[in-house]
Amino acid sequence: VAVDFCEVANEYVAELRARGPEIDTRRALPQDLADRLAADGFYRLCTPTELGGVGASPQCLAEVCEILATGNGSAAWCVFIGATSQYMFPAVSQQLLQELLENPNVVTSGVFAYSGTAVRLSEASPSTWRIDGRWDWGSGCQNATWISGGVIMCDADGNPIPDRHDRPTEARAFFKPAEIDILDNWHTSGLRGTGSNSYIASNLELQEYRIATVESLRASPLADLPIYRFPRFGYLALPIGAISLGMARDSIDEALGVAKAKTPTGSGRTLSARPAFHRQVALADASLRAARSSFYADIQQAWTEAQQQIGELETRRLLRSSIIHAVTASMNVVDQMYTAVGGTSVFEDSPLQRHFRDIHVASQHMMVAEPVMELAGRVMSGVDDDALGL
Repeated sequence: VAVDFCEVANEYVAELRARGPEIDTRRALPQDLADRLAADGFYRLCTPTELGGVGASPQCLAEVCEILATGNGSAAWCVFIGATSQYMFPAVSQQLLQELLENPNVVTSGVFAYSGTAVRLSEASPSTWRIDGRWDWGSGCQNATWISGGVIMCDADGNPIPDRHDRPTEARAFFKPAEIDILDNWHTSGLRGTGSNSYIASNLELQEYRIATVESLRASPLADLPIYRFPRFGYLALPIGAISLGMARDSIDEALGVAKAKTPTGSGRTLSARPAFHRQVALADASLRAARSSFYADIQQAWTEAQQQIGELETRRLLRSSIIHAVTASMNVVDQMYTAVGGTSVFEDSPLQRHFRDIHVASQHMMVAEPVMELAGRVMSGVDDDALGL
């Protein structure tokens, strides 16, 4: 029987909302929660069915993250990172795959940024590599059994090894937590519960089977699946848009609930009876629905195209633009609802307070940063006909 992951996600919302203070205080997901989310299949959403995963569509991934975020943005973010960190599984060696999936409900984490190097130890030891690097924003790393980090492959002299396009060979190294140093440096205003600490590999020797190159992914028999024809950067960014939409929708719902019970100081009627509030909430709802509509429409367009071919440049531009617009519009909605209910929103037990802090951290992620929109504009202006970053 097919699992309705949106329905399962909805079953978590009340618990996530209730455990929000605990999640923030711990600055990480409680392990029992991470393990249950994994057992229910959320960390396998991006893994092909051929490898025992769910093989969910991008829209399903987005909808699940959006729903979970109505309960708690940090929990949704950890699912996003845990699921997308399995995106490279078709590229890994059979030996590593067996180790990774020893527990089919494995909790994974990873950073795609190529912030490290894998240097061949010597020509005499061609299958041993020395890993050095530091990866920031390591969401969910404290819960994970396996943690990965992006690396550039280098020869024994430290020179990048070119791929077939004569660019540095990009790869991911897979670590066990005991092999790296996880720093305690995630002291932030929002998304506290993601536990997005930095981690460091220093002079770590790994066998080649623990490293998977992007070229290996392209050469995999599974590379022709639609999910690997879908725009890669758009796929890795879209959960940020979805999580933002979820927090914004819950902010509107929370503001409506507060408004019914709150009579502002000096007023003889509830906030919900005031025309100014009516206008604020109606405008916020219209803005959010418009952003959400274009967000899912562009995901669907890219997914339809991926059934036949790799995403065109224009498809990639539209997708990344709508993701960033979803984040920006959602942030504006949260800000408006935070302001609309007055002093109620400043207390830590207010969901509006948590959404306000969380979305302002989510919006700072490099995948939805302003330079991406600049790149989209370059494509529109005919200045860039490649735009690899899209």
